[in-house]
Formats: sequence, C-alpha cells, structure tokens
Amino acid sequence: MKAAVHTRYGPPEVVSIKEVSKPEPKGNEVLIRVYASTVNRTDSGFRSAEYFISRFWSGVFRPNYQTLGCEFAGQVEAVGKEVRSVKVGEKVFGYNDKKCGGHGEYLTLEENEAFTTIPDGLTYEEAAPITEGAHYALGHIRAAKVKSGQHVLVYGATGAIGSAMVQLLKHFGACVTAVCHTRHIPLVKSLGADVVIDYTQEDYAKADRNYSVVFDAVGKTSFGHCKPVLTEKGIYISTELGKNWENIYLALLTPFGKGKKVLFPIPTISKADLEFLKRLIERKEFKPVFDRQYPLERIVEAYRYVETGQKVGNVVITLN
Repeated sequence: MKAAVHTRYGPPEVVSIKEVSKPEPKGNEVLIRVYASTVNRTDSGFRSAEYFISRFWSGVFRPNYQTLGCEFAGQVEAVGKEVRSVKVGEKVFGYNDKKCGGHGEYLTLEENEAFTTIPDGLTYEEAAPITEGAHYALGHIRAAKVKSGQHVLVYGATGAIGSAMVQLLKHFGACVTAVCHTRHIPLVKSLGADVVIDYTQEDYAKADRNYSVVFDAVGKTSFGHCKPVLTEKGIYISTELGKNWENIYLALLTPFGKGKKVLFPIPTISKADLEFLKRLIERKEFKPVFDRQYPLERIVEAYRYVETGQKVGNVVITLN
C-alpha cells in the first residue's frame, strides 16, 4: 500500500511516499481503507520532535510509528474474528494519536478505540477533520469546568482547535469573546462568538472585561499577559508549553494558591466523545472549518503550509 513515511525526525522534507506492507487485523481489530486524513499540529509535532518530551510517546531516537496522520475517515474493509460491533462496509471516522496511520491507505484499530460511523450526508473529506481540534477543545473545556453563562476568551479562534473551541463553548452555554485577525471576523462571528476582538486594532488584555477562563488555542500568549483580564479565580489554559516550558511548571504551582491559576491538561478522546461530536454535527451545532486539501503525494506541501501558522481551520489529505 502507499503511505507517507518518515524514518527520522526533522522538517517536512523528511516525509516521502513509499510502498509499505498492508496491515492485517488481529482478532479484536478492524482494517480501515483510508480515503481522507489531515495534517495538523499534532502530526507536525510528532514529525519534528521539536519538543523532546514528545519523543517519550513517539520514540526517543527515531519514530516508532513512521506513518503519521492521527485523523482519518474511510471504510471498514475487514474485521477480526472477535469483533462484534463493527461491520464490513461501514463508513467511519476517528482519531488515534498513539500509533497514527492516517497518512497511509490502510490502518488497523482495536474495536473499542476512538472511531465511529460517519454522520449522514458527510463526505470522507468532511468527516476526517472532525476530531483533532475538537478533542483538544473538549479536553480543555472539561478541565476548566466551564459553566453556562461564564465569560470565556478564546485567543486564536480560527485554527482547528480555536474554531472548534468557539462552537463547543457556545454549545455549553458560555459567553464567548474570540480574538482573531481582521480578515477572519466574519468567519468567527459565523461560529457563534458573542464578541470578536481584532488583535490588529485592540489588545484584548486591556479590554474592560474579565473572563473566568482564557483559552490560548495557538500558544502565542502567556499567563502573565492574560492575568489582568482573568477574574479573581480565573483559569489560563494554553495548547503550547510556553516560553521555557512555563505552562508546565505554572500548572504544577498555581493550583496550590487561592487565586488565578494555570492548567495544562493532556486531553484524551473516546468513542463516546466521537458520538457526542457526531450528534452535534447532525444537529448542525458543530462543523469543522475547512481550509484546503492536498493529495497524499503533496503532503510535504501540506506540512509546509500548516507550519506557516496561517491556516484557517483544517488541512485535509486525500487518499483516492
């Protein structure tokens, strides 16, 4: 089968298209023919290993799993003899950041891992980007214990995580202020943001409003900069480690105090989470934002584009 493979860590150019062995499903596994995937920050992080800590998951000296792609959408081609809840022919989407595999034509997953059937009416290309941004957003919202009516600020509201965050916060009843560039204001308003701040015109940290939670979805702020707009017991959460890994040690220290604090949750995802997202999509309460798509053969270009930091929503990879 055809797959995008990297045998060492580094820039996008370490990835190449190769013929590799097609996996065989074990007794409790399903074999999925992948038709669409994405390139996202998780894939880029595993490929580059810019933060050495990521190598404890992906391999210290070289990648343990050489085909990335944590998001996927495709069709079940075969099932192991122990599988009971999945049928051959079902169209499915899912997320796996343990061993990935979405950048190859086939992957295997255990029956109980995070995948489920595609919502009616969605193409593979529309289903593939449902999970990555939403799973980070859900994990952060749960960690902060956001309540209906709370004022929440989302910095970086147009990426895969930020755009999912705005929509999910609105589902949970929060009052959302979103920070973005001028050209993206119409998009962010369409996602449901109550207030939109154009960061080219206004510093959100000097606004005359306080927030119970500040979510930085792109890792470009800091706890120190956001403290003035946090409520007395407000929470700051970033998707990145921060300067000198400050978000890690602040997350260890600040919860012991009585005031403002930093959280740094490690999100997980389950079948139940995917079923929840599927219901929201069917009720038109959630829709992943689409930027552009590339065929698998141009995946290096896709990585380069994602790493410009200019993408809006999701970048899809097609494997036809």
